[in-house]
Amino acid sequence: MTSKPQTTPASLATEELRGIDAYWRAANYLTVGQIYLLDNPLLREPLRLEHVKPRLLGHWGTSPGLNFIYSHLNRVIRQRDASIIYICGPGHGGPAMVANTYLEGTYSELNPDISLDEAGLRKLFRQFSFPGGIPSHAAPEVPGSINEGGELGYALSHAYGAAFDNPDLIVACVIGDGEAETGPLAAAWHSNKFLNAKEDGVVLPILHLNGYKIANPTVLARMPENELASLLIGYGHAPLFVEGDEPAVMHERMASVLDEAVQRIRAIQLEARGGGGRGQKGRPRWPMIVLRSPKGWTGPKEVDGQKTEGFWRSHQVPLAGLAADPDHLKLLEEWLQSYRPEELFQEDGSPIAEILATTPVGTRRMSGNPHANGGILRKTLVMPELAPHAIEIRQFGETKAEATRVMGGFLCAVMQANEAARNFRIVGPDETASNRLQDVFDVTDRAWMEEVLPEDTHLGPDGRVLEILSEHTCQGWLEGYLLTGRHGLFSCYEAFIHIVDSMFNQHAKWLDASRDIPWRRPVSSLNYLLTSHVWQQDHNGFSHQDPGFVDVALNKKADIVRVYFPPDANTLLCVTDHVLRTWDRINIIVAGKAPSWQWLSLDQARAHCEAGVGIWEWASSRGSGEPDVVMTCAGDVPTVETLAAVQILREHMPALNVRVINVVDLMTLQPREVHPHGLPDREFDALFTTDKPVIFAYHGYPWTIHRLTYRRTNHANFHVRGFNEEGTTTTPFDMTVLNGLDRYHLVLSVLDRTQAAKSRGAHLKQMMQERLLQHHDYIRARGEDMPEVRDWKWTTA
Repeated sequence: MTSKPQTTPASLATEELRGIDAYWRAANYLTVGQIYLLDNPLLREPLRLEHVKPRLLGHWGTSPGLNFIYSHLNRVIRQRDASIIYICGPGHGGPAMVANTYLEGTYSELNPDISLDEAGLRKLFRQFSFPGGIPSHAAPEVPGSINEGGELGYALSHAYGAAFDNPDLIVACVIGDGEAETGPLAAAWHSNKFLNAKEDGVVLPILHLNGYKIANPTVLARMPENELASLLIGYGHAPLFVEGDEPAVMHERMASVLDEAVQRIRAIQLEARGGGGRGQKGRPRWPMIVLRSPKGWTGPKEVDGQKTEGFWRSHQVPLAGLAADPDHLKLLEEWLQSYRPEELFQEDGSPIAEILATTPVGTRRMSGNPHANGGILRKTLVMPELAPHAIEIRQFGETKAEATRVMGGFLCAVMQANEAARNFRIVGPDETASNRLQDVFDVTDRAWMEEVLPEDTHLGPDGRVLEILSEHTCQGWLEGYLLTGRHGLFSCYEAFIHIVDSMFNQHAKWLDASRDIPWRRPVSSLNYLLTSHVWQQDHNGFSHQDPGFVDVALNKKADIVRVYFPPDANTLLCVTDHVLRTWDRINIIVAGKAPSWQWLSLDQARAHCEAGVGIWEWASSRGSGEPDVVMTCAGDVPTVETLAAVQILREHMPALNVRVINVVDLMTLQPREVHPHGLPDREFDALFTTDKPVIFAYHGYPWTIHRLTYRRTNHANFHVRGFNEEGTTTTPFDMTVLNGLDRYHLVLSVLDRTQAAKSRGAHLKQMMQERLLQHHDYIRARGEDMPEVRDWKWTTA
């Protein structure tokens, strides 16, 4: 299944070879210029120290290989009118990607001050990794990029996410051999088991082996070639090899291998799409390319007597310390002159016609392809009505339901309403049914291109649910899908969403940077459903108990992140409907899947979600005036425990004026000047008072609430109960007891902090302490919660 040409037929005409090589030399020259030059961009005068940047930042080592690949993909696009986007996996390929977008003309179109002339070149060079300029990675500022590469490992999953439901798209994904050592990348190789050749596009992985990381060899580059080939074949690919260092020969080899790869791709797609009436049979073996070229190719071969080209010393800046060593300045000038810039640029500094002729035009340019600016292609989801999916509520707390199962019915309708558009996917690590979203399988399967056994259920090539036991791959798929103009939802166990903390960070930063780039169009929001949460892990135990992802999210800029804690099914429906309509956000929904009491009708839920926070008058004392205590809850289990505590207080201390507040939108707790959803101080004070105790039952870590409210007038009176890292394999109610979130501890908090209750609460305090002791003994004797907990139900006074 491998192909390693030893002698490659001459597939490039002399003129074509000359044009591609000129383009490649120009891209390399522009790359070096960005790293080093502050002025004298075309070397029209001898290079002097003042022409060089005082701080040399950027990375050369991977760049010539990236430029080489780019130049040859341009040839494929021109000859075949192919739609291709380029995903740059090597994290430090920024200057190469900028160089190519400049040569294609896209960069100047989007940034008119960076013109295709000598003045534009001077600005292009100066801005790179320079204060007030652009980053050194393939950041949002780089046209054509949907993968910054600041953190390695995500290129391949992004590529497959872009290819899903894009049948005419080829995603060329360059994987650096350093990146190939990461866990996320290793898992992402299996994405080809989910790609449907009939309905999806294709990913062309290009494994770029230049041999070295920052200061060490790479594993894949040192593997015996037969082992490497076997590994890639085992992943399901047919690898094609291109190896060498002599440019003319390498151009011929790359052109030949790319032609073969694209021909194989088209043959697979033709068969899958019914060519000759055959249709697809099983999972195809897609081609991929292994490019082995020297690190720092065409750069200085030696510096100070030490090997540089083809070694890790070329990774970043091969020539440093120019001010202290004039010989290095001379070597830099010779390096730049080796590309013969006088042959590549006209008198005014613009690229020669021969170079421009090698680039595609318009939206066929990889830097101008609309799939790499997905907001251009984004279409609003068709959203079904909520009412058919809502729980009918006649009385508060009369009905039990599984909130996420209700959500699953709604998502099924969303899937069905957008079936023709094929622009909505659900991803998750083998947990769609576990998280009670299985109703979606009434209208779709799980995507699956491997063998299907007779006993298998809901597996098929046309499935729109993507499940793999790699949270990294799920996240990468969804990011790639969203960044190319589609919509989706990531369902995950709450404790294990932490696996993608860093990927979340990268995407949040991408969205934040994109907002300041006028030509970057808004993309659909990244939506998380976190369920199987900390308070419902009786059979999994302590390892599954961590609600801290919200805290990670809150570190990001306020206008990016939204966090929702719907207390029941109807509020979950309203929140889901809302987040699927948003763009340029990261929305986090935390909701349980266990049967739980339902509180609000659909109309009440809509009003509550619109406000984000509000007094539940039906649960509060009926007395007028200021409350004696404010009982606040955020989260489904904290809501139940708060209402149970209120009921105990109502029975035993009827004179106590209790106000109940439920928070569904966590961001409302912040001041308006900090977050756009935040309540103005006047409204916050009206809800929470300026001087009364606030007993806050929160789903996650207590200090999160203190962090959000520390600037509020009444913050000193906030007492928050939540998860305190206490847990085990135990009953659901015991989890709340272990962490002091239960109804009995909440009542004790009211008695300790409310002046009106202190003088007459001794008997109730003793009762609560006795209940806690009874609970402790009961669950250890019976293995289940006490009847008064299991059978508890809200009663209206």
